[in-house]
Amino acid sequence: MANACALHILVKTEKQAADLKAQLDNGANFGVLAKKHSLCPSKKKGGDLGEFRRGQMVKAFDDVVFKRPLLKVHGPIKTKFGYHLIKTLYRS
Repeated sequence: MANACALHILVKTEKQAADLKAQLDNGANFGVLAKKHSLCPSKKKGGDLGEFRRGQMVKAFDDVVFKRPLLKVHGPIKTKFGYHLIKTLYRS
């Protein structure tokens, strides 16, 4: 079973996610933006979700974490929770 570790920022609107993505693309710190803007309890840890297995997250989230390039910010990704920016740190 594959494992991964990812950071994410969860917000209500696609526009807010896109605005944050632009800030990240211009060198903003992921953890700082997560603490300030994310709606997920993981924001206390800078958006760090820790390690999790494939299938533990909703499919749209899983697809990014397990299929897209590492260490790049992907999004906005829409799920039933809102819009995510996702950065996968590693997977095994």
